[in-house]
Amino acid sequence: MALQHARSGEPLDVQPFGAALPGQKTTALFKSAQLEVMRLVLMAGKALPPHQMPGEVTIQCIEGELDVTVAGESHRLAAGQLLFLEGGTPHGVVALRDASALVTLVLPQP
Repeated sequence: MALQHARSGEPLDVQPFGAALPGQKTTALFKSAQLEVMRLVLMAGKALPPHQMPGEVTIQCIEGELDVTVAGESHRLAAGQLLFLEGGTPHGVVALRDASALVTLVLPQP
């Protein structure tokens, strides 16, 4: 089954999930030729292992608290904070508290 992505001009709700957060899953909100935006959901203690993306990345914490490790240095993100990563930067993410975030990926051009 193909994922449903937002169409150009279609508003999306990215408010905190609040009490409904534990029942949510990570979803792709939209993808174009140059950009992909996802709503990341991680429960406390869960992690994305260290990885890197070829293009630039932003992680904007919507709710909860995340720990993003960048080149061995820990950065805590609380609701309302955003972290920018240059393309190719190794990073990992751990939820310190149940959390959701907007993750924006700049996709490499062929």
